[in-house]
Amino acid sequence: MAFTLPELGFAYDALEPHYDAQTVEIHHSKHHQTYVNNANAAVEALPAEFQNLSAEELISRVSELPAANQMPVRNNVGGHANHSFFWANLKLGTTLSGSLKVAIERDFGSVEAFKEQFEKAAATRFGSGWAWLVVNNGKLEIVSTPNQDSPLMGKAIAGCEGAPIMVLDVWEHAYYLKFQNRRPDYIKEFWNVVNWDKVQERFDAVSA
Repeated sequence: MAFTLPELGFAYDALEPHYDAQTVEIHHSKHHQTYVNNANAAVEALPAEFQNLSAEELISRVSELPAANQMPVRNNVGGHANHSFFWANLKLGTTLSGSLKVAIERDFGSVEAFKEQFEKAAATRFGSGWAWLVVNNGKLEIVSTPNQDSPLMGKAIAGCEGAPIMVLDVWEHAYYLKFQNRRPDYIKEFWNVVNWDKVQERFDAVSA
């Protein structure tokens, strides 16, 4: 099963003025496409029983792969899976509400405290990586991973675990054209483009 670059579901300029069209276009059509190409090459080198798994299934089972195949899958299939997840949780004009808001207030004390903790996780991720909101044993948690690791890979590999429901890409290629070295400014703008409807949908799916 060959991986393909997913459609964004919105125009490259749809997140303006918060995230600029040029960065979104290059990030999607160049960076993500490279991960897709390299992920397909990594999968071709796998034993047959792993070649028809979804990206999410494959990275969740990366420790089962032959040692020589683990890092190519971890980096490239992980990159494809993480980016696909990231694009789906971007959209202007949605609002945090409902059971997700209640759970955030329950587990973090307030929406403001949640945002502060998430921003800190994103800002303090050394080098390149991701900040995640996950559901772990029924509780919301904020975690971060390096490079193209995902909570789906489990604690032994990624240093964390849980079912992801929201993510922010903090690789420099996600923000450098507009924000240069000002990662905290990029992180702040994230709250203007979170697709809370999608995050709620994911929360409902893992909480059922």
